[in-house]
Amino acid sequence: MTIFFAYILDLIVGDPEKFYHPVRGIGYLIKEFEEVLIKFPQKKISGVILVVMVVGVTYLITFLIVKISYILGDIIGFIIASSILIFTCLSVRSLYQESMKVYYHLRDDDEHKARRSLSMIVGRDTLDLDREGIARGAVETIAEGIVDGILSPLFYAFIGGAPLAMAYKAVNTLDSMVGYKNDRYIDFGRASARLDDIANFIPARIAGIVIPFAVALCGKNWIGSFAVIWNDRGNHPSPNSGIPEAGIAGALGVRLGGVNYYEGRPTPKPFIGEEGREVRLEDIWRANSIMLTTSAMVVLFGIILSYLFK
Repeated sequence: MTIFFAYILDLIVGDPEKFYHPVRGIGYLIKEFEEVLIKFPQKKISGVILVVMVVGVTYLITFLIVKISYILGDIIGFIIASSILIFTCLSVRSLYQESMKVYYHLRDDDEHKARRSLSMIVGRDTLDLDREGIARGAVETIAEGIVDGILSPLFYAFIGGAPLAMAYKAVNTLDSMVGYKNDRYIDFGRASARLDDIANFIPARIAGIVIPFAVALCGKNWIGSFAVIWNDRGNHPSPNSGIPEAGIAGALGVRLGGVNYYEGRPTPKPFIGEEGREVRLEDIWRANSIMLTTSAMVVLFGIILSYLFK
């Protein structure tokens, strides 16, 4: 039940701006360790040490917080474990809110604000994107967020509680901060990127099963969703992100992927989905409806399985 309450709390509260989010603490930890470890000549080894230290410290601190909370009382432990810790690992409401900012700006024909809002949730260049490029970026972000922002933290919360869910967030934050293929991080960030791929592997495959069912509940093309997942799930640089993107592309009847620009450099990606209409404004909220339905189904299935195997 702790995960159910954490999920409901995330839907209601999201990520308040003035709330001290644990990911900020993880980010601070990464920066402090990076300043020391990146100076070592063996970058791959020091990158492994960074991963072990950050994930280990995050897990240990969370474990101690939960343990001490339950010593103080079951109610305190329940509140800490659900309302404060697990809920901070979820990004359902924030993913919806941030992507819908793009939707509202496009609806009001303010492409400048739409590009600026999109730049807050994607790593690609947004300055020269047209309406279709802006909408596509938002839809792709929603699709990818289904795994790393929702299903993965839920998966690890179900099997290992708040400590394991928070450890996953440490892995995910490491990847987002040092998992780049540039001169500084190509070797140092390799362990972080690899571990993130491994951590998301099972949740991404769960997404491949659940998304078509969520699509059916939303009244969209679940057959197309399943077909594109089956055919195009590998058409992505990430071994995991292609699965939810394929599910969304098939459901909406659009093609995702193509050329994106990063720091002015073109980065072509394989197309996902059969050639169809271009991504439109309405596809942003359609993708969000699938995302919300998928998240609710995973919570429900997780609770049922937890009781069955208790």
